[in-house]
Amino acid sequence: MTEKLDFIGIPSTDAGRSRKFYVETLGLKPDPKADNEFWVGETCFAIWEPGNMGFEFQPQKLAHIALHVDDVAAARSELEGKGVDFQGEIFDTGVCHMALFTDPDGNDLMLHHRYAPRD
Repeated sequence: MTEKLDFIGIPSTDAGRSRKFYVETLGLKPDPKADNEFWVGETCFAIWEPGNMGFEFQPQKLAHIALHVDDVAAARSELEGKGVDFQGEIFDTGVCHMALFTDPDGNDLMLHHRYAPRD
């Protein structure tokens, strides 16, 4: 029934600030037709402000969106140079490396690289 992931909704208290973070800091490709949509491969990140729709803002926690990078340590270092704070050290699961951080609204994100096939 389900064929693919259409988009990921990212809650924000300030869409302009979030846009700047996702485009300028993380390097996501902005959608030329929508100010608050960005692309990672075929997946759309859609920034929305819950307060504008009558909802209370709450950051997305403990469901880290995994952003693929070729080298987690190098990507982490680059983002730290741009002021991104990471939580803990790079985690090695035995098949992948992960580095956890948040966006300016506290939404959980992760740099991720699978280096070995799953058995």
